[in-house]
Order: sequence, then C-alpha cells, then structure tokens
Amino acid sequence: MTQVAPASASTKSIGEVLLKIEDVSLSFGAVHALSEVGFEVRDREILAIIGPNGAGKTTMLNVLSGWYGPDQGGIVFKGVRRRRLRPHEAATLGIARTFQNVALFKRMTTLDNIMTGRHLKMRTNFLDHALYWGRAEREEIAHRETVERIIDFLEIEAIRKVPVGRLPYGLQKRVELARALAAEPTLLLLDEPMAGMNSEEKEDMCRYILDVNDEFGTTMALIEHDMGVVMDISDRVVVLDYGRKIADGPPDRVRADPAVIAAYLGVAHADA
Repeated sequence: MTQVAPASASTKSIGEVLLKIEDVSLSFGAVHALSEVGFEVRDREILAIIGPNGAGKTTMLNVLSGWYGPDQGGIVFKGVRRRRLRPHEAATLGIARTFQNVALFKRMTTLDNIMTGRHLKMRTNFLDHALYWGRAEREEIAHRETVERIIDFLEIEAIRKVPVGRLPYGLQKRVELARALAAEPTLLLLDEPMAGMNSEEKEDMCRYILDVNDEFGTTMALIEHDMGVVMDISDRVVVLDYGRKIADGPPDRVRADPAVIAAYLGVAHADA
C-alpha cells in the first residue's frame, strides 16, 4: 500500500480525555472475552485497537457502542461515569460506529442510506413528515444539505442515486462511513474499515479517515489488522491479547514491544 502521512506528523492538538475505560471485564460462559481492560481515548485522537484473532477487539467496540454490558468495570464518557451504555444512549451521546461486515440497506440509494444517519437529529413528528409541510419540509431540507456536504467530502456524488447493493465493496464501506458521519459523532468507532479492500481502496479510506479527523475534529477508535495502516494513521495503539491489554502507546513504541511481537507470532484462534 502507498504510504500515507503518519498522523503523528500532523500539527493537530490532542485534547483532554474524552473516553475512559475502567477495568472492563466481560465473559461469555467460560470464555473471558475481556479481563480488566483499561485505557483512555483523547479528544481528536485516532486510537487503533489491535491484536491477534480472538483478542477481544470487536467485543470491546461492542461494549463502547452499547451492544454489550460489562460484567465488571465501567465507562467514563465526557466526564460522566456509566456502568454501561445502551445502543440508543450511545448514539444520543455522540458515539457512532461502522461494522466489520457492511450493514447498509442494500435496496436503498446511497443518499437514502446516509439520510438514515440523521434520524436522531430529527425533531418533527411522524404526522409532520407524513404531510410533509411546514417544519418537516424545512427540517428535511436542512438534513439533506448536511448529507450532501458529506457526499461531496467523501467524493461519492456519482453514486448518490445508486442502490448500495449494486456498488463495489469498497464504495459500500465509504457509504457506511458517510452514514456514521451524518450523525455528527463526537466519537466514531470503526470496526475493520479496510477489510476486504484492495491497496488502492485502502489508501483512499486512510485518506478519508485522516481528513475526517482533521476537518471535523472527530475522535476515532478503530480496529484494523493491516499493520501498515495502523502505523500510518494512528496517534496511539492499544494491543489486546486473550482479552487482556498488553501494550498501550505510540505506534513505534508498540511495534517494538516484545509482548506485542510475541502475541503476533503466536497461534491465532477464533475471534471473541
């Protein structure tokens, strides 16, 4: 893959702690998916969560987005400590996510899929929208303007009226990113945003992630297996192995950590 300018080379200012994970543990029967995991995500930061298959990475993202509740520990988001977040609470608070396997409405157009990301921003009621007049009409126009700006930003104008089921996989991933951005998140969780992409598509996605972070100031936590991508775009890296955190720091330091090297040389097992 063509090299992307490392995030650490940028002049952006990393802010205060936005999210803090406090000793989170979660088990599924006898399987300890997460064991006393703790780390922080700072405002405007791009944090990568990496580890071998089965390390608990997606489980952690599911805890952060409210799909799972931890058995122990908790989450502090924007200074408020919570035992767990429900998915709708996470979304309302400003946490959006994408999925490893694209979760779009395949028969709907690119534009309509992205519009669904504005749902929580809508204030008019069902009757207003059914009649489509007054406040509802003004609101939809405003939401469409926001969505059109995102479409322009991600350079997907040419496919705005195309049903997403007809799009190549790389473009579907970009549409899913657009839908997440439509919610105007403070924290964006990306579950393997480069999965299934060729080198050119990965390069494009890296550029968009860096541009979103720079232009919108969006804080990001992402899972990614491509170590070239991780080292190029991340400000900091957290490494999980068998549900435990084994490293946390700048990319160069993490890459040289003996525990991280040993984990990646070990035998992979089914993902948690």
